[in-house]
Amino acid sequence: MGNQLITFLLPAYNETENILPIFDAICNQMQGSDYSFELLFIDDGSQDETLSAIRSLAINYKFVKYVSFSRNFGKEAAIYAGLQHAKGDAVILMDVDLQHPPSLIHELIEGYKEGNHQVVAKRNREGDSKLRTFLSTTFYRFMNQSVNVKLIDGEGDFRLLSRKAVEALLRLSEGNRFSKGLYEWIGMRKKTISYENVARENGKSKWSIGQLLNYGIDGLVSFNTKPLRLCFYAGAIIMSLSLLYILYSFISILQFGIDVPGYFTLISAILFLGGLQLFCLGILGEYIGRIYNETKKRPHYLIDDTNIMRSEGERERRIYHES
Repeated sequence: MGNQLITFLLPAYNETENILPIFDAICNQMQGSDYSFELLFIDDGSQDETLSAIRSLAINYKFVKYVSFSRNFGKEAAIYAGLQHAKGDAVILMDVDLQHPPSLIHELIEGYKEGNHQVVAKRNREGDSKLRTFLSTTFYRFMNQSVNVKLIDGEGDFRLLSRKAVEALLRLSEGNRFSKGLYEWIGMRKKTISYENVARENGKSKWSIGQLLNYGIDGLVSFNTKPLRLCFYAGAIIMSLSLLYILYSFISILQFGIDVPGYFTLISAILFLGGLQLFCLGILGEYIGRIYNETKKRPHYLIDDTNIMRSEGERERRIYHES
């Protein structure tokens, strides 16, 4: 499998101080390798000097490619764009903040040599806050009871994908993407390697607790319709209990006459049923909102600048701006 091309897919958002370190780390690991390689940076609309740092490398090294978005479209769009523009026979997805250890590159490639279409790096939770660990563990347990694919705690975007796996992912063109679920959905032969969690050296994490919660909701809604079934069951149970209560009240009236209804019972019923209705409407709204977004068929991203060449040898440069 020598003489094949490995593409390193590197999404970046406000990561100026990490561009050169990740470049040096990957080059050091690939030195003397039987594989040729390219570095594909996806600048997700950074507001700092990230794009300038990438351009400086691209000027001096032909194997450095980049795609720059017109604004911040999110990591899912960046991964999708990278997969579309990657030319490698295999693609290695890595974060540029060095929390994905470049020292594992050789293990990922060895797994690929063994015929695996996905070689996944799984991290532990050492160093994470107790709150973040609790939320992550709860999320994976809940998801695995709800969705039709099995998600494994610690497995993320850090992985090698064969060309066959890349093409399979590109066929899944939905707008609301949840890559962790998509990796599992396509299946294919897979190998997992484990590593110790690595703390970020430079900069701050771009993921807040609120963003992680929203990401979890996206994953839950994207990969199953069980919340809708939950609404159906909840409605059926409440309706049945209500009919029993009405029957009980009717029999009581026949036996003991009309009694003054209690304030507590009335208020409790109104609040409970009102809350249940709002909860179910919220779930329906999530699905309807995603249907609405999908029907608009907007592109996943817009490219502001890139140094990737067209097949005829011309530089591809797309600039979107208001006239």
